[in-house]
Amino acid sequence: MKKIVLLVGASYGLLSVVFGAFGAHALKKIWSVETLQSFETGVKYQMYHALVLLLIGFYFSFSTKVENSMAWFFILGTFLFSVSIYLLAFAKTWNISLSWLGPVTPLGGLLLILGWVFLLVNIYNEF
Repeated sequence: MKKIVLLVGASYGLLSVVFGAFGAHALKKIWSVETLQSFETGVKYQMYHALVLLLIGFYFSFSTKVENSMAWFFILGTFLFSVSIYLLAFAKTWNISLSWLGPVTPLGGLLLILGWVFLLVNIYNEF
């Protein structure tokens, strides 16, 4: 599990830099400020949680259900939250309706919150 967490964390970090640069240069010319800000929110949250995944990957052994659950909440929550925002932003450019993705973003956010709750539980259990 440790290797998965570190690989996903590094991948999320890499992709957030790529997406951030793409947004700042290519998309800035074609998207509204509101759409670009939404896209940037996905990029920021992806980078924040990439760093969290790297930190927990180096710190925890993932030998308990709580540690494993925390990691999966962060991995899946980041994916659902950020990717749904990216796709919703691109839907306007692609001229397609992805409105069904609207509920996916808060679900990803809920999983991120659970990841933080489980991180608190893990830290509490350490002492």
